[in-house]
Amino acid sequence: MEELVPMSNWVRRFCKQYGKKFFVEVDEEFMRDKYNLLFLEGENYQRSLAVILNESESDAGGKYDVEAAKLYGRIHAKFILTDDGIELMYEKFEKGVFGTCPRALCTRQKVLPIGMCDIPGNEKVRLYCPKCNEVYIPKSARYAKLDGAYFGRNFPQMLFMAKPWARPKCSKAKYVPSLFGFKIHPQAFGSESSDHSEADN
Repeated sequence: MEELVPMSNWVRRFCKQYGKKFFVEVDEEFMRDKYNLLFLEGENYQRSLAVILNESESDAGGKYDVEAAKLYGRIHAKFILTDDGIELMYEKFEKGVFGTCPRALCTRQKVLPIGMCDIPGNEKVRLYCPKCNEVYIPKSARYAKLDGAYFGRNFPQMLFMAKPWARPKCSKAKYVPSLFGFKIHPQAFGSESSDHSEADN
């Protein structure tokens, strides 16, 4: 059995912070492979990476800590598309860490985090339900500021491609409005609205 690559203290500390429960610990070996970090270079890139890898204790906790958190989020989005990353996220999914679908007819189906945009700073994280194929805003305020780009648009689909048995059957259950036990015709409300419009004119 191969020896696990030890994680940096910064990564473990980051993932235990308030509102960071959706993150998994990215393998240090993954972050040391320059190929995995292609196109992530930016301002203070080297210093930020050094903080993440626990190679620059003097910068940790300072202004570079914020930049390190942003870089880690972008690295995280890449890592969770790998076999190791999918496995770690699947464990959280199975435990219900990401929560359940708020739609009553989905019967508390477990959800996955998803980003509506892959560019940081554009959209907050959303929750994807594989049963109704809809996305929702997280209930807890602790995730209100979590950037969706740190999970990306492709993650849920990649997870279910790797683990097709984990995808639930799509829900066909649909709420049908009724009045005193009778199904309401779709035009019932439409005709009433048009009558009001004509009366206003």
